Amino acid sequence: MTERITLEGLYGIVKKRQEEMPEGSYVASLFRKGPSRIAQKVGEEGVEVALAVSRFSLTGQGRDAVIGETADLWFHSLVSLVASNITLEEVLEELTRRHAEKTK
Repeated sequence: MTERITLEGLYGIVKKRQEEMPEGSYVASLFRKGPSRIAQKVGEEGVEVALAVSRFSLTGQGRDAVIGETADLWFHSLVSLVASNITLEEVLEELTRRHAEKTK
C-alpha cells in the first residue's frame, strides 16, 4: 500500500523539484515557465473547483470531479507558495491567527 501523502510532504517534494529542476518533471517545468504560469494554473484550478462544486450541488453527480479538482488546486497552490518562498507553516499561522480572532 502506498504511504498517504501529507501537505507537508508534498510541499517538501515541490521544494526539492525547485532546487533540483530535474528534466521531465512537471513541477520543474512550471518553475521554468515562471510565476505568471504558476499563477495562471492556480486560477484555472480554482475555477475548475468552483464549476465542479456547482455541478455536484445541482445534480448530486461529480463528487469525484470535486475531489480531483481540489487536489489539483491544492497542488498548484503549494507550487505557488514554494515559488513565492512562503512556507506552509506561515499559511497555517495565518489560519490560526484568523481563528483566534473569530473566537475572541
